Amino acid sequence: MKLVSFKTAGESSFGLIQGDGVIDAGKRLGPAFPSLKSVLAAGALDTLRALEFRSVDHPLFAIEFEPVIVDPQKILCIGVNYMKHQQEMGRPKPPYPMIFVRFPNSHVGHGQPMVRPLASENFDYEGELALIIGKPARRIPKERAYDIIAGYSCFNDGSVRDWQNHTGQFTPGKNFAKSGSFGPWMVTSDEFGDPNSRTLQTRLNGRIMQDTPISDLMFDIPALIEYITTFTELLPGDVISTGTPGGVGAARNPPVWMKPGDTIEVEISGIGTMKNPIAGEQL
Repeated sequence: MKLVSFKTAGESSFGLIQGDGVIDAGKRLGPAFPSLKSVLAAGALDTLRALEFRSVDHPLFAIEFEPVIVDPQKILCIGVNYMKHQQEMGRPKPPYPMIFVRFPNSHVGHGQPMVRPLASENFDYEGELALIIGKPARRIPKERAYDIIAGYSCFNDGSVRDWQNHTGQFTPGKNFAKSGSFGPWMVTSDEFGDPNSRTLQTRLNGRIMQDTPISDLMFDIPALIEYITTFTELLPGDVISTGTPGGVGAARNPPVWMKPGDTIEVEISGIGTMKNPIAGEQL
């Protein structure tokens, strides 16, 4: 299934992608399931499967896409997790996964403007594969890692580079409001298949900037799950963004920054393309 969070007429809902439309699961299931995260928390994906192939409620062009999970408790991002990115940034190979957090209000959905803040012009793209957790999970060994993943999505870890590099902690440069994106939808694990068979491509104004197989991750998905669940419990709806490959704007000569009027796309085979215009922050 492809599951999406969206707004129509200013009201948030969620549903299933069916062709060029959406089956509005929020409307059909009622208040017991106010969000996609609530379905995951209840272990109720089969309830959504029962809606497959019903008539659509909204055409895709009529909805406003929201981040796939609008209310995650945790968004954990992995830094420097592709060898080429580690080399281009001049960072040592980390002995353990490098983890930082993003806040939910730092993301927008597919089609919504990513916002370059007034504080900086050094606005960079980072195309990534995101995991959405489907079950409570603590101390999960690598062998059972895929059991806790509900699905996958595209992620753009939009980065304000000078603020990211103020100190050794990445948090300020990763959390300006609406600086990242997450979407367009979640593809459930059974449909997505083996992540290592998938590829990721990022395009800025149609120009290919990043192009890599997911199998090039230094810390693969089982390793990330095992490490993270050792120090924290993952909950349904939590998000792990697995890191960006080489080709970021900061590493180019001269640097390439996103600016108002640009368009950035992240495409992952088996998911589709998330596309966002770039806008400038308004006072």
